[in-house]
Amino acid sequence: MNKWFLDNKETQTLSGAAVKWFDHRFFEIKFEGKKYHGELVSDQSETGQLTIRVNHRTFQVKKGHALDALIASMGLDQPKLRKLKEMQAPMPGRVTAIHVQVGQEVEPGAPLLSLEAMKMENVLKAEGIGVVSAIAIQQGDVVEKGALLIEFT
Repeated sequence: MNKWFLDNKETQTLSGAAVKWFDHRFFEIKFEGKKYHGELVSDQSETGQLTIRVNHRTFQVKKGHALDALIASMGLDQPKLRKLKEMQAPMPGRVTAIHVQVGQEVEPGAPLLSLEAMKMENVLKAEGIGVVSAIAIQQGDVVEKGALLIEFT
């Protein structure tokens, strides 16, 4: 029996629903005499996950597989996280804000600092995990591309 997960909650499949595809992106669901309009927003087939929008509501859908429990028990379902060593300036600019402190732990996506370049403020985010060991710049500093900004341990 297949398991389906809708927004990370196990969901029973219902019989009697009919899906009609119009193209590779848009579809219609008929269930209990009602029509629901749908759109495939994202198809990540390699992980068995879909993002769909039905009547303007967005859902994460995943088909459970028999190997899921085994893979999870081995710890292979966790994404590999990169350990940060240092952050260099990706472009020349002026540091407008520093969002971290020495000793702070950072996770992927955490804002580290803001850099103004060509009159646009860019928030530079962590691309891995680490602990801030040194901040080589101060707010207001002008940096060149490749300049050392933050060091991690």
